[in-house]
Amino acid sequence: MAVQVEDAEILRKFQDEKTRNEAFNLLLKKYQQKLYWHIRRMVIDHDDADDIVQDTFVKIWKNLPGFRSDAQLYTWMYRIATNECITFLNKKKQRNNIPLDDVAYELADTLADSTYFNGDKAQLKLQQAILTLPEKQRLVFNMKYYDDMKYEEMSDMLGTSVGALKASFHLAVKKIESFLLSKD
Repeated sequence: MAVQVEDAEILRKFQDEKTRNEAFNLLLKKYQQKLYWHIRRMVIDHDDADDIVQDTFVKIWKNLPGFRSDAQLYTWMYRIATNECITFLNKKKQRNNIPLDDVAYELADTLADSTYFNGDKAQLKLQQAILTLPEKQRLVFNMKYYDDMKYEEMSDMLGTSVGALKASFHLAVKKIESFLLSKD
């Protein structure tokens, strides 16, 4: 359950040594679930997602003292989570010495066998279609479709132009449509 405390209040508490742990607990309560689902949609496996969430919050804890308020706190944390996902997927690709496309097939198998996936057949098909996308298109699609993020927010997070993000999303939608139509 998300906590209704302002980011400015969390940051203020974090600056004070006496309330730093309380601030971090508030941060966890407010954002852990949102970051979990962002990560889970990228890596699919529940256990991997849990590990990456933990790694993400360790990095947030270590880097929060240097956080500059020129970005939104969630945007900054989302960027860390995204980078952790990309690092994880690249390590998985290298560890298994397989192309990223094959990692997508492996993730699709994991999704189909997962006891944590409780979607219907349509959701399973959609997730499998999303996994066929190149990493950047998958990321942009997930951010837009599931998180309902504005292109400007994505641009800040990913350091990519709004036009490039719109193009990535459009291509992702076309590829997903094609996948779903070919699998009927």
